[in-house]
Amino acid sequence: MIKGISRRVIVVKSPDRRFFEEAIFLVREGVVGQGGVTADQVVEEARRVADGFVRKQKNRWYHRIPAPGYMALGALMATVAWCVGLVVS
Repeated sequence: MIKGISRRVIVVKSPDRRFFEEAIFLVREGVVGQGGVTADQVVEEARRVADGFVRKQKNRWYHRIPAPGYMALGALMATVAWCVGLVVS
């Protein structure tokens, strides 16, 4: 749906393209200049938020497990479930 409202946006390129190429922030009307906030401060805040997201995603322990590890874990869980099903029935 397209609205007839123009908005100010900030596009931040990602420092790590594994997660996203760019982040788009919609800036509230009247933020710049209100309360002593400059346009540079708004852009810097957008960059800080985008960088924080990338850092948070990198630090997750399960991102370091290779794909064969997930496959082995899935096979092990399926085997255990099958064995438990045999014992119970």
